Amino acid sequence: MYPFKQGYYAVRNGWYVLAFARDLTQELVSRWLLNEPVVLYRQKNGEPVALSGLCPHRFYPLGKSTLHNDIITCSYHGFSFNADGACTNIPGQDNIPSTCKLRSYPVAEHGMWIWVWAGDADKADKSLLPDLVDISHDLPGFTPMPFYFHELKARYQLLNDNLLDLSHLAFLHATTIGVGANATAPEELTEEFRIMRSRRRMKNCPAPPVVRSTIGYEGLIDQINGMDFHAPGLHAGFADMFYPEGHPEAGKLLRKAQVFHAVTPATRNSCYYFFGMASDDLSQMELMKEYLKKTVAEDIDASEAIEQMLAITGEPVREVVKFSDRNTVRGRLLLQKLMEAEGLG
Repeated sequence: MYPFKQGYYAVRNGWYVLAFARDLTQELVSRWLLNEPVVLYRQKNGEPVALSGLCPHRFYPLGKSTLHNDIITCSYHGFSFNADGACTNIPGQDNIPSTCKLRSYPVAEHGMWIWVWAGDADKADKSLLPDLVDISHDLPGFTPMPFYFHELKARYQLLNDNLLDLSHLAFLHATTIGVGANATAPEELTEEFRIMRSRRRMKNCPAPPVVRSTIGYEGLIDQINGMDFHAPGLHAGFADMFYPEGHPEAGKLLRKAQVFHAVTPATRNSCYYFFGMASDDLSQMELMKEYLKKTVAEDIDASEAIEQMLAITGEPVREVVKFSDRNTVRGRLLLQKLMEAEGLG
């Protein structure tokens, strides 16, 4: 499935975000994960739960059912299931078949997110969760904050591709966060185990519109832009902006932005997008939450537009590859290798 080899579309043995931690309560939440329905909730003791969202009796969606004392009761015929997925009651009979149970997913509350392991439960490895210090989620003095949750009508790799190549900021986001140097500055790439890092260093470039709009600075800046991809679905980005050479405060930090993009394959042709930010200025956070709505909408529109074109033109599609596509191509290869190691499409 484009842009991967035929039969592949997402890594299974990996952690994906299915909710912001603050949004998970003792209410049922319906999600999809790799074409499978999942129901989420928080137990009375605070622990998160992720179970198959399909009642094994008549396949009614359990997200439309009820939760009481950590027991889900199907609203169709009253089958009940505990937090382990075991059936605890079938109205009208005492015998409970051994096959009457729900898949229980490994789940972790980590940072601002609720993560679910999509693959084999016995392979769930919490050491593969992104390090919160490494992604700058836990910077001293900084507060992380969830911003938006979106459901996209686009396969998840289209949004991954978008975030792996930040040269698009110069064009798609020219009126919000981008400048021309985003497309022309050399890109420094490094690769680690399941992690890819991109850096662009820009000298004496115009301040992006977001700086002019939010803090009123109109001059030139030096800027370091970076994005770290933690496979299979988290992108931690930053933009550090400094007064440039020749300015009375040359080298002094003008603005620091830390953003988080969690991308989760819901179905083969849809995905979830969780966007958050961290800052040492809470007043700026509220301002940015409103300001960045347009930027995020532009990425969503681009991903969904490509999905629509692929639906019409069919696959496979032959691409023209440019030099600055290196990070996107390497990101795809990383995911392809992980999928092939699983032996699953």
